[in-house]
Amino acid sequence: MALIVQKYGGTSVGSVERIQAVAQRVYKTVQAGNSVVVVVSAMGKTTDGLVKLANDISKSPNRREMDMLLSTGEQVTIALLSMALQEIGQPAISLTGAQVGIVTEAEHTRARILHISTERLMGQINQGKVAVVAGFQGISNTTEIEITTLGRGGSDTSAVALAAALGADFCEIYTDVPGILTTDPRLVPEAQLMTEITCNEMLELASLGAKVLHPRAVEIARNYGVPLVVRSSWTDQPGTWVTSAKVQERALVDLELARPVDAVEFDVNQAKLSLLRVPDRPGVAARLFGEISEQNVDVDLIIQSIHEGNSNDIAFTVNTAILSRAEAVALAIAPALRHQANSDEAEVLVENNSAKVSISGAGMIGRPGVAAKMFATLAEARVNIQMISTSEVKVSCLVDQDDCDRAVSALCDAFEISATPVIPQISNSESPAVRGVALDMNQARLAIRQVPDQPGMAAKLFGLLAEYNISVDMIIQSQRCHLIDGVPRRDIAFTVARMDAENAQQKLKETAEQLGWGEVILDRAIAKVSIVGSGMVGQPGTAAKMFNALAENHINIQMITTSEIKVSCVVAENEGVKALQVIHDAFGLAGNEKFVVPS
Repeated sequence: MALIVQKYGGTSVGSVERIQAVAQRVYKTVQAGNSVVVVVSAMGKTTDGLVKLANDISKSPNRREMDMLLSTGEQVTIALLSMALQEIGQPAISLTGAQVGIVTEAEHTRARILHISTERLMGQINQGKVAVVAGFQGISNTTEIEITTLGRGGSDTSAVALAAALGADFCEIYTDVPGILTTDPRLVPEAQLMTEITCNEMLELASLGAKVLHPRAVEIARNYGVPLVVRSSWTDQPGTWVTSAKVQERALVDLELARPVDAVEFDVNQAKLSLLRVPDRPGVAARLFGEISEQNVDVDLIIQSIHEGNSNDIAFTVNTAILSRAEAVALAIAPALRHQANSDEAEVLVENNSAKVSISGAGMIGRPGVAAKMFATLAEARVNIQMISTSEVKVSCLVDQDDCDRAVSALCDAFEISATPVIPQISNSESPAVRGVALDMNQARLAIRQVPDQPGMAAKLFGLLAEYNISVDMIIQSQRCHLIDGVPRRDIAFTVARMDAENAQQKLKETAEQLGWGEVILDRAIAKVSIVGSGMVGQPGTAAKMFNALAENHINIQMITTSEIKVSCVVAENEGVKALQVIHDAFGLAGNEKFVVPS
């Protein structure tokens, strides 16, 4: 007999008929010999309606009162589903987040779960009842008990957290699509259903999965080794399994406040090649990395910074053992780029004796200040950063090889990590090079010109944004360096959520004179398109294939950043959907069946 946690979203319980259908599905699971805990969201558009009511009353509703209001939506659903189960002969009991013992931090509308008291819940299960729990809510850990809500993705988070606390065999997330697809089916109807995906891949595809499975839920599943399956509540299709590696046992205290960083990684055998002042036009990256892949050269980090005039810089790292091959390709392509730009400025720089240090962890998503802490730690250790590349769950910095030991030791101390495993680059050829393609149309880019190139500057910049709770996604430090008034300076560009963009620009402008940087430029008309797949490790040419698909469709790449299993490009906003579609097609991810998402 298995203990199963099932979660049903708003569309799955959007009517009396749908609630009765869910009751039958739950009953069938119990009849198969399983114990079941059900977590539900509010019915259909109930939450949207409650938010509208609040906004009709107040332009700026009190956050405490919003929690009181919004928590009622799930309470309606749990009562109705319990009644429906009882009506067909299945004993059931409805429980709010408070009654089930979900204790959170005292942050209204965005609380994180601290721990869950499972005694009452297990008592009901042992009596043969189905416990129907209100998702999205809990109670604060203060002396004055307050109802709190968990924010976006709260019901997913509740379900996986309960599965972790109960030691459930697995957690089923029921939604209105048949599982996790290779991309958004509203943009690519031929998107394929994945049979499985790793938690790491799912986290890197956070923007793709947010409509199906929230990153906070994946983070808990990864940290506690909870097997997840995402299925349709409308069919009996098997869905998509979200798998995680075997994890070390960890305490269920501060459940969602686990360390944001769980590993410090390093590689001392890195060399950097930079192509400076190459033409800023479609096809340059495709040609460069196409040539490199033909020579079977596996590239690690890739960054392309913001353009300067009509030219741009592209930098990448390789293992020192294959540096000579990579350098030969770069030197061979440089004359053609000079001719294409009608200029003799394109230049190849090779910097040997470099090391890559990285911090990684599922808890980094949506937590401002993690990258800033890394940069501050390196600055305090007198380690200068040569190159920055970021993803959803990793921040990597290229530093001088002689500084590597000092950097790693400082980062271990700062993030309270005792071991620093060297993660070997093992080819995962059994997995597809690319699992899925994601598009994020909700970002804006900020570029800061002429930032002094000295230790501590990145820490000050991103620390300032963290103070105002502004999360940063892609971060690019330009390779081109200018000497102004005797001070070497570089440009730094990064992306933030559009809703934070103007506030971030204003804060950076206010401190520009004090910290000595130049103009702060905001561009809201961008889109970020990403490919993700653990199989791209050890398979040269994956990035080149992505760049070539964009080039063939005359889509210019404005920024590039990578991790081991992800490549992200910034393109113009009006080309975002097309970019997604052509990349998805280039990797052969389209299927014969067309998925229609219920409205």
